[in-house]
Amino acid sequence: MRNGRPLALVTGASNGIGYELAALFARRGFDLVATGRSAGIDAAAEEFRRLGAGVEAVRADLSDRAEVEKVWRAVAATDRPLEAAAINAGVSIGGAFLDNDLDQELNLIELNVSSVVQLAKRVATAMAGQRRGRILITSSVSATLPTPYETVYGPSRAFTRMFALGLREELRGTGVSVTTMLPGATNSDFHARAGMNNTAFGPNAGKNDKTEVARQGFDALLAGKAEIVAGDGATKREALLNRFLPEPLKAARHARKAKPRD
Repeated sequence: MRNGRPLALVTGASNGIGYELAALFARRGFDLVATGRSAGIDAAAEEFRRLGAGVEAVRADLSDRAEVEKVWRAVAATDRPLEAAAINAGVSIGGAFLDNDLDQELNLIELNVSSVVQLAKRVATAMAGQRRGRILITSSVSATLPTPYETVYGPSRAFTRMFALGLREELRGTGVSVTTMLPGATNSDFHARAGMNNTAFGPNAGKNDKTEVARQGFDALLAGKAEIVAGDGATKREALLNRFLPEPLKAARHARKAKPRD
């Protein structure tokens, strides 16, 4: 890494929206601490280096608190101010709550909720101390409704959204902004990894382009916006409509899309 370039942290950077966010940071002149759970983070890091970034790749499972601290140690070891952070890593689990494995669901909560709080504590504290910085926290349009057949995922993203908005208000006046990104269904492997290929969210579903979703979130981060619904017009209209529909109706609508097909 080279001093003189701003430094950004991106979690979940080996694929999907996180990869696209990290690539945007690289193109905009940032160096990166980029994390991913699999060895794919090393290949992704090579791509970011080809875009001109200095990259510290950290393979870490953020559902493990010790691994979250490993990521933060990698940031601290650069001995450089952290100018931006995209706390993006997350997973879903499809299927009926009664059928799913409890350990997997608790692991989801550790990744989608606990790791966000833990890493945000480190990031926000450091940025407040330097009186500047920008934080992007990924939530989901699923935060705006009950999500049967992703029964634990939606509530985890509702937490993430409210946590980010609350933290933003606390940090008002510190020089640190927090932006919440709510993507809709996106053309990554997110739903496939959730075991949802036999649902309306499967591979033939019309989904948002991950590059465009990341661009909207990145632009909102740099603009210091509070929140961005990232996706096409239909996604933005859905999120708006969800502000007015009753929760039981939204639950029934989601169930029709997320319930596994026979």
